[in-house]
Amino acid sequence: MAAKRESGSGGGSILQFAPFQSSVDEGFWHRLSSLKLNKLGIDESPIPITGFYAPCSHLQVSNHLSLLTESLPSDSDEQSSTAEISRGSRNKCTVPGTLYNSNTLESFYTIDKQSLLKQEAKKIWEDIHSGKAVEDSTVLSRFLVISFADLKKWSFHYWFAFPALVLDPPATVVDLKPASLWFSSQEAESVSAACSDWRNSSLTADVPYFLLTIAPNSRATIRHLKDWEACEGDGQKLLFGFYDPCHLQNHPGWPLRNFLALILTRWKLKSVLFLCYRENRGFTDLGLSLVGEALITVPQGWGDHQCVPNAVGWELNKGRKVPRCISLAKSMDPTRLAISAADLNLKLMRWRQLPSLNLDILSSRKCLLLGAGTLGCQVARMLMAWGVRKITLLDNGRVAMSNPLRQSLYTLDDCLNGGDFKAMAAVKSLERIFPAVAAEGVVMAIPMPGHPVPCQEEDSVLDDCRRLTDLILSHDAIFLLTDTRESRWLPTLLCANTNKITITAALGFDSFLVMRHGPGPFSITHDVKTEAVNGLSADMDNLGLNNRDGGQRLGCYFCNDVVAPTDSTANRTLDQQCTVTRPGLAPIASALAVELFVGVLHHPKGIYAGAEFANSIDSGSSEQPLGILPHQIRGSLSQFSQMTLVGHSSNSCTACCSTVVSEYRKRGMEFILQAINHPTYLEDLTGLTELKKSANSFHVDWDYESDNEDDCVEI
Repeated sequence: MAAKRESGSGGGSILQFAPFQSSVDEGFWHRLSSLKLNKLGIDESPIPITGFYAPCSHLQVSNHLSLLTESLPSDSDEQSSTAEISRGSRNKCTVPGTLYNSNTLESFYTIDKQSLLKQEAKKIWEDIHSGKAVEDSTVLSRFLVISFADLKKWSFHYWFAFPALVLDPPATVVDLKPASLWFSSQEAESVSAACSDWRNSSLTADVPYFLLTIAPNSRATIRHLKDWEACEGDGQKLLFGFYDPCHLQNHPGWPLRNFLALILTRWKLKSVLFLCYRENRGFTDLGLSLVGEALITVPQGWGDHQCVPNAVGWELNKGRKVPRCISLAKSMDPTRLAISAADLNLKLMRWRQLPSLNLDILSSRKCLLLGAGTLGCQVARMLMAWGVRKITLLDNGRVAMSNPLRQSLYTLDDCLNGGDFKAMAAVKSLERIFPAVAAEGVVMAIPMPGHPVPCQEEDSVLDDCRRLTDLILSHDAIFLLTDTRESRWLPTLLCANTNKITITAALGFDSFLVMRHGPGPFSITHDVKTEAVNGLSADMDNLGLNNRDGGQRLGCYFCNDVVAPTDSTANRTLDQQCTVTRPGLAPIASALAVELFVGVLHHPKGIYAGAEFANSIDSGSSEQPLGILPHQIRGSLSQFSQMTLVGHSSNSCTACCSTVVSEYRKRGMEFILQAINHPTYLEDLTGLTELKKSANSFHVDWDYESDNEDDCVEI
């Protein structure tokens, strides 16, 4: 705060100035940490930095000189002597500064602060005498910062100085008053318009010192300091204006100090009319701005260019001459910063486009990805982009040399020495991308129908079945991303039994299918564990086809099949055994799979939502934040086409019908083992065997009577 006024020799009061106040953004410390770690090392050379300030814009709050992320050069800059600063703007007037960062806390406290202050004051003094301050007036507000960065504790000690040349004897002020009272109404109107034009021009908005002239006809004009000669004479009023960050009505801001030194030294003026330009919410406010007359006596020795005046300017900390310290242990930790940065886009979505986006439900859901190949890698990354933080990947394969090009989580290092397990390598990659992810890898093969199990391996396979069951129970959503049809059967059955959100993505060479499975056949009960198996009635098959709201239940991946899943890899050539697809297919299908999952989470009916189509009257898309929620999405790259379809549940489905789920609940692992070892068992159980026999019994007779002109088909 400025001190009380004292009586001056010229009939006025000693001119007191409100000190600059500093503000440092967290991003500045983060960049300084990176610069220190990656480039500076133990180098203590001064670092050029850039500060920013603007005129006061509030009746009760002064503006600060701020350090932002861009105030420092990045650690990738070849020339550390220049920060990445673009031209300023009306809200960010640039000010040159110097940072002295010490290697130790001891050297920070013992640094010769008075010597540093005098060095910076000397630069200002030389800029005044050389004319540089007239060409670029921002150097009048030159500042310095000393600091120590404790990168172990993420604490930062710092001290600002705003060097000001001391006028001795001090200047006095006469008639300091609001500008609105100093100007006539016509002058005030013209001054306000001129200031607005100056501030709104990209060429002058960040020029903080200027000349204001008012002609006898009350017309105001603002010019650069270098146009001093054009402002003299002709009966014009001449005021020296500057952007004043201070809001106080009785004191001008700190930038006026060196401005007066320039005026006295450069133009030999001893009486100076000055304008403290201030704004209110971005607009010129002459009621808040001040006009005053400063009377200056030439200090002894100022005629000697080599004699640098004394300087003051170290910032006070709550009234005391001590440095400041800030601890950013929580916000500066890289993991915490990564979380903040990762959530930024999602949080910005809620500003305008998607106010109802539920970030909590996304971050709390646990997703199980069955398959860590081309689809699994893409889905995992998409889930993290949507804010999902708990991801488990299950796969028993190893990373091959052919994988990294298409499977985005792997690199060449993962392929060496026989290759790392995909599930584990994927987790490491996810943690490198985003350290806060709670990722887990599970190395396990999924038991499959059509792949008989030898007696000596039965216990191991059953253990895998139980482990898969536990994994599905402990997760909220299951993604089926495996290569073969039969590997999706057991997870589909287990998800139907536990009523989990289930998303399937499957690829052909140039086509894909993405779909969400409907709820399980007994989802009406809402309690799988307490379902009484012996209470199943004869009409349970019909019940299993409907949702709890009475609508027809959506089908699963197997509902449209009339054959049970069998070994699809036997007697196949290499191109048939591998997943040979166009490279662009997997990213498209993966993105749609995750979008479908997010859509289910945000739908009021969740897993029970019916199939919705674009432009459908009953789709209800206008009520849903993410639009329609389809059942199946089928796409073709060869046609660059995509369509949404619906397939309802089948009472003969080998994976999700009530017959199969009921049998699993009755017999458990014994049922699964029989389904794995006997290829026709599932077809016999669901009635598909009888259905195929009935279909084969149909005969078509053709009637070729010549007197009948119409061909007739009898079945």
